[in-house]
Amino acid sequence: MRNVLVAWLGKTDLRAPTECESVGQGPIAQALASRDFHEAFLLSDYDDKLVQPYLKWLRGRTKTRVEVLPHELSGPTNFGEIYEAAVRGVEHALGKAKDAQLSFHLSPGTPAMAAVWIILGKTRFPAELIESSREHGVRTASVPFDLSAEFLPDLLREQDERLKHIATGAPPEAPEFADIIHKSRVMSRLIERARRVAIRSVPVLIEGESGTGKELLARAIHRASPRRDRTFIAVNCGAIPPELVESELFGHKKGSFTGASADRKGHFREADGGTLFLDELGELPGPAQVKLLRAIQEGEIVPLGESKPVKVDVRIVAATNRTLIEEIASGRFREDLFYRLAVAVLKLPPLRERQGDVGLLIDHLLVQVNREAQSEPGFREKKLSVGARNLLLSHPWPGNVRELGNTLRRAAIWSDGASISSEDVREALLPVATTIRPEVLGRPLGGGFDLRNLLKEVARHYLERAMDEAQGNKTKAAELVGLPSYQTLTNWLKTYDVQT
Repeated sequence: MRNVLVAWLGKTDLRAPTECESVGQGPIAQALASRDFHEAFLLSDYDDKLVQPYLKWLRGRTKTRVEVLPHELSGPTNFGEIYEAAVRGVEHALGKAKDAQLSFHLSPGTPAMAAVWIILGKTRFPAELIESSREHGVRTASVPFDLSAEFLPDLLREQDERLKHIATGAPPEAPEFADIIHKSRVMSRLIERARRVAIRSVPVLIEGESGTGKELLARAIHRASPRRDRTFIAVNCGAIPPELVESELFGHKKGSFTGASADRKGHFREADGGTLFLDELGELPGPAQVKLLRAIQEGEIVPLGESKPVKVDVRIVAATNRTLIEEIASGRFREDLFYRLAVAVLKLPPLRERQGDVGLLIDHLLVQVNREAQSEPGFREKKLSVGARNLLLSHPWPGNVRELGNTLRRAAIWSDGASISSEDVREALLPVATTIRPEVLGRPLGGGFDLRNLLKEVARHYLERAMDEAQGNKTKAAELVGLPSYQTLTNWLKTYDVQT
């Protein structure tokens, strides 16, 4: 078994090479000198120019293999960032030495860093906790009780919410969003924002390609809102004939137009007190957009054939697969309505950008496919061959989650036995279109075209993808986008306002 030390690099350590008489050799060098560690992994939030001289000095004093893991923090007491960096550091260490006997050093770094080491060492990653001082040397830290999930909520009540569930390694509970299968950072960030906005009675605009799960997210927002016990009504605006849109949404009085043989309440009054989900919002004709704007602003509607407004209390969640800014520029969508709806904008990423989610979705959707077919004659539970799974994992999925689910259904039908083969999947896959939408290179010049905004949009897209695929590791993300260092990447993230 290999003894492995994991620690944050502290100020005292960095001062040791030049101020040894006043500060000693520092906690890390002291630990490596007094104990037999095969490897040491040092997490650092310091500039590389400060770290490299120390690293050279330390390696000259020990036979232990030392590796520095850079992690930039927004602050030395940000528990959420410290926790995430510490977990990545420990996982990296275990990846190098799976049979490692871990030790976490509590002395270097801030008290917040020490607190996270104690929690991790007593829960997810059992480890020896050590501390050191010039007076007492290196010794095992005395922690009087074992931390457990029972105590963590009270212990961390004043700290970052993300730490409350680290005993099991699970994210904060979000049962209302449990149907949204994911593990990617980009989806975790989206759901965190959706949970924040769900409790606020403001309009929500969900943007995303077809098949990304916009209605699923809208229903989760409703379940997580104070309106959860009231009605949720979903309306596909693109499926309503233009001449009937106002009647469907706002209702009508009997005889108000040809064919109006009875009064109709309309979806707004049916959803009173609850949530109205307007899918394919960009398909609404102009007159309906005007009425929708009034309904949101004034909280009232005027049914066709009526003269008096009717008060309604409806939370609007709208969705579109169109770029509404372009629709505004072309005159097809009202700018005032867009800004009234865009209080909270949630952008659902396409499946191809959800690093690690496809495998989870394959497993989840295959269970659904088997459940749907249980009552059919001659049912046999279907499983995927290795080749079939690899083929599904490598497909670009232009139709996103919906296409993945339908492909699995077709493959299950085509397969003769219990195993779905790669050939079954090939036959089930729809051909991928070879034409590429001219979203970047084909935009018309003039009429509001802004090159700076376009470049910012492209930069943010790829920076967010790189951070997601690198699981938040800035050094790896910098490599993915061809930047020379994580410091350069950090500057880009700040310049283009990319949240990490």
